[in-house]
Amino acid sequence: MYHRFEENKYPSTNIRMNDFLQHIKIIEDNNMIFINPKNFEEELKNNKNQRKILLTIDDGFSSFYNNAWPILKNKKIPFILFVSTREVGAHGYMTWDQIREISKENFVEIGNHSHTHEYLVDEKIEIIRSDIEKSKSIFKKELGKNSDFFSYPFGEYSIEFKDLVRSLNFKYAFGQHSGVMDETKDLFELPRYPINEKYGEIKRFNSLTETLPFKYKNISPEEKYLLQDNNPPKVKIEFFEGIKNLKSLNCYSNEGNKWRQSKINFSSTNTLNIIISEKFVGERGRINCSLRDPSGFWRWLGIQFVVSEK
Repeated sequence: MYHRFEENKYPSTNIRMNDFLQHIKIIEDNNMIFINPKNFEEELKNNKNQRKILLTIDDGFSSFYNNAWPILKNKKIPFILFVSTREVGAHGYMTWDQIREISKENFVEIGNHSHTHEYLVDEKIEIIRSDIEKSKSIFKKELGKNSDFFSYPFGEYSIEFKDLVRSLNFKYAFGQHSGVMDETKDLFELPRYPINEKYGEIKRFNSLTETLPFKYKNISPEEKYLLQDNNPPKVKIEFFEGIKNLKSLNCYSNEGNKWRQSKINFSSTNTLNIIISEKFVGERGRINCSLRDPSGFWRWLGIQFVVSEK
């Protein structure tokens, strides 16, 4: 997941073009393929031994159109561009004419990123519904149709928010928790690796291309929106059978606003308990679990919680 391109005064959401070009080269040199979003679910379920990348860009900044789009167009690299309809045409953002121009290519998908891009997860469900319905009507007016793809603003969602997105006839929804997609993942809680100047550094990007999915049956709590009375959460992951060396995994969290290794134990062969001792503070709580695979790659699983002040 990318945002800005060569807007160097925004390092937390920017990638430098030299690094972006190197990212593309790494993907190509490793014989990975870029997934066309129009074949998304088919690619998710088939050819599981083929390493694949789904490229996504959030927000529709002008710097994407000016700097990254010419490269992607020339190479015909497929991607999803998620746009928030309120911002289209504002200073620093793409216009509808520019969005229509790129949407004509058969390797491009224009995804829905809400209307306002506010902290919708904190709003009442009626307000969230109104916001997304407005974005859908603008999509239909400007592009002739809405997208099957939705990206949660800030990657934040609750069960109620997720169920709403499903009810509004989207097929897929993406967060910002890190991890690798596979056919076992909830199609309305799809992970992505956020890339910026710090996390787009070449050595780290190389390591991301060497990650594998961590397949699990379920994660509890299902609710990722934490009120103060259920913070810290009691986290349990039930993995599928057959994962080699499962008990050698490690987990880290930012509990207490400080990244540290988490205490863990197994209540059964494939069920992991992660003991979060301190409350998550700030806006988001994160847990990342990893396991060295016999192939030399790493299995990676990220979980993101939204922390309410209520």
